[in-house]
Amino acid sequence: MQGASMPNSPAQAHTSRLRLLLILSLLGVVLTAVVILIGVWTRLVDAGLGCPDWPGCYGRLVVPDAERAMAHSPHAPLESFKAWVEMIHRYVASALGLLVISLLALGAGLRRRPGYPWRANVALLAVILLQGAFGAFTVTLKLWPQVVTLHLLGGLTVLVLFLWLHLSLRRFAKGDGPGVPRRRLTPLWGLAMTLLVLQLALGGWVSSNYAGIACQGFPTCNGQWWPEMDWSEGFHLTQTVGPNYLHGQLHADARTAIHQGHRIGALLLGLALVMLAARYWGEARMRPWLGGLVVAYGIQLGLGIANVLMWLPLWLALLHTAGAVSLVLLLALATWHWRETAVEAVSSKRRDKEWVHV
Repeated sequence: MQGASMPNSPAQAHTSRLRLLLILSLLGVVLTAVVILIGVWTRLVDAGLGCPDWPGCYGRLVVPDAERAMAHSPHAPLESFKAWVEMIHRYVASALGLLVISLLALGAGLRRRPGYPWRANVALLAVILLQGAFGAFTVTLKLWPQVVTLHLLGGLTVLVLFLWLHLSLRRFAKGDGPGVPRRRLTPLWGLAMTLLVLQLALGGWVSSNYAGIACQGFPTCNGQWWPEMDWSEGFHLTQTVGPNYLHGQLHADARTAIHQGHRIGALLLGLALVMLAARYWGEARMRPWLGGLVVAYGIQLGLGIANVLMWLPLWLALLHTAGAVSLVLLLALATWHWRETAVEAVSSKRRDKEWVHV
């Protein structure tokens, strides 16, 4: 009996490993979204410098008492709540790094098989290491807006890579080889992606420069359609490294320019997404994804307006970030399914040919 079951054991091991990879990659999508939201929560409660050093907190792996904190960094008095918020963010982010390493180790034995997404594994490790560096620079450079914005974009990149890895693993599990043709992205898809990335960067720039309520009222800004703004200072990307950027360093007109830039970016992104949905609405398989994308954009727009009118409450700001995460995931899913419809068409043609021959 044991000898009869031996030939199936390699196949069973392969299936079990692939199933585990699918579960872990999907877990990575969820955990990355959680890390992003915790990171935004950390900023919103002004806990980004809750620990003055990195990777520990006052030289320790857990938040110490006030006496030990004072002995380590007398210039930075301990605020326990903020320190714990910052450390929770670091703990969860570290768990995400361990998950990436686990995926790489589990996938190493499959890397030579046709269609296995080994490059996505390696890219994910590279980006997560870069994210760790940005996390360190966020603290050591005292919330320098450039680093904070890149840290946000890096987190969203990790999110997309986890999703792409999971979808690629599902395709690999179904046996779709790398030689199957897939549609190339059109300029309209490229435009939508570019505008979404720019809008996400603008959102990070608004947050890191504390410009969320620089414009009061909507649709006007401070009672005007085009208020006084300092664009050159607001988007001066070579700000001095060194000052503490907690609560921002820019004057009011510069922050107003940043906020208005974010509003203009939202309008352009909305137009691009509507154009994308209109262009490919005739493809029945794409309607759920394109419809979901437009609906998510509408909700996100409403949340942004509500944040302005309600003076940026914590819960609403977190929902606005969750909306951004949803937009990223939905555009990535829409892109994937649009490319994969070519695979389905080829499979359908093959089935038709087989039926004709029969």
